[in-house]
Amino acid sequence: MDPREEDEEVEVEMEEDEEEVERGEESSVNLIKSMTQKLATEPVTVRVHDIVIKGNTKTKESVIEAQLRELREVTTMQELLQESVRANARLRALGIFDKCVITLDAGPEELSGTANVIVEVEEVKRPFSGDLGVFSKPETKAWTLEGTVKYKNLGGHAETLDATGCYGLDTTSELSAGVIYPRFKGLPASLSTRVTLLTQDWQRYSSYRERLSGFSVGLVGDNQHDISYNLTWRDLKDPSRCASKSVRRQLGHSLLSAVKYTYKRDDRDSAFRPRRGVAFISTTQIAGLGPDSRLLRFARQEVEVRLAIPLGFANAALNLGVAGGVILPWGPGYKTKPTPISDRFYMGGHSSLLGELKGPSALLGFRTRGVGPSELRRPPVGPTEKGDGEVVAVPKKDTLGGDLAVSGFADFSFDLPMRFFKEYGIHAHTFVCAGNLLPLTGEGASAWSLRNFFSGFRVSSGAGIVIPTKLFRLEVNYCYLLRYQDSDRVKRGVQISLNSPQ
Repeated sequence: MDPREEDEEVEVEMEEDEEEVERGEESSVNLIKSMTQKLATEPVTVRVHDIVIKGNTKTKESVIEAQLRELREVTTMQELLQESVRANARLRALGIFDKCVITLDAGPEELSGTANVIVEVEEVKRPFSGDLGVFSKPETKAWTLEGTVKYKNLGGHAETLDATGCYGLDTTSELSAGVIYPRFKGLPASLSTRVTLLTQDWQRYSSYRERLSGFSVGLVGDNQHDISYNLTWRDLKDPSRCASKSVRRQLGHSLLSAVKYTYKRDDRDSAFRPRRGVAFISTTQIAGLGPDSRLLRFARQEVEVRLAIPLGFANAALNLGVAGGVILPWGPGYKTKPTPISDRFYMGGHSSLLGELKGPSALLGFRTRGVGPSELRRPPVGPTEKGDGEVVAVPKKDTLGGDLAVSGFADFSFDLPMRFFKEYGIHAHTFVCAGNLLPLTGEGASAWSLRNFFSGFRVSSGAGIVIPTKLFRLEVNYCYLLRYQDSDRVKRGVQISLNSPQ
């Protein structure tokens, strides 16, 4: 055969191969387009045939499968794609994988309408982590040094072991250790256990220091439901020996055996500067479970609702919030029995109106525990001298808190015009807040009505600048009091608060 004819045949074959490749690529593109259009216009029936897990050397497969449980329940390709994204997010949230990839593949040829899910993970190389920082506690106007050490996935069950230590300049200290198991035993909730030793000093405001030693166990589901049991031995002391009569009656040892349930729903776009969305939280606590006579017996309920409304200019938003709470004793003699002073509601302090949901407590323009019933302290045994004959001023009243508390606020936030402020998230706000609390039981309780309760509301307003940073959130506010009572401890003028960062 002529060599030229051979070359022509080779060229013809190459052209045919190129045409076949082009036709194949075109058919693949057309298939992808048709599948995309079909997925967008109508449901495509599919079911998961198998889930293949790769890359886990230490983590138990049952732990990963628990996060993929919803994938086996899908009936369409659209649901499979959505659940795959959610499952990937749940696996990453465990904090034990550096890499997590979910791939969808066709099922066996003999089983049409099926798909296989392939999960490839890469476990973290350093399961240890730790944090150390200095934080401000607005409720006590004190600084604390806090440190945490965590170890993840020690036994391959994605568990987190942590130990926390806290030391405050106000002699507050805390030592605790706990373990968290995600989706424990296939439940849609995580199991959390914790042992705590806590000391808090409230002598400056209510003449007592409390020491708590306790154990808690609970189930936390999807960041919305939280139910726990707490067993705590509580010891209240009065080191100054100047406590008021009401506080002295509560000193000594007691036992707290309580069940607590919290439901939380937060659809806001931000917790610290929300511009749209709704948040709701409800907390119910029943204490006194057991036969011991030293058990504290009470029922406590808190509810809070917040609403963020965008205003459409200068990144402005209006935030509204209402919170309420009530605590009542139960058991023999409940009509005359006072509620535990540590579990009552208190108002005032330097905490921000926004941020975390915290119940009826924030009331700017008033000092920490500066609102509500109070009682005269006993005079000291002798004058306490500071030096050079100067006598130290001793606070004369103990704040006793309240059994019924209601508070609300309105906050209008907006961007400042300068570009520098916008780049760093520095913004301004104006606010008005109000609240009141009163006792319902014990000797301090008296006949009351809703009309008298709401007429006794304290009201404050003001404006300020918010400076968010990675280390803290700084608020500098000017507070003006519109309504207060003579027994309140007020804080007019400039008020500075430091809160947790965004």
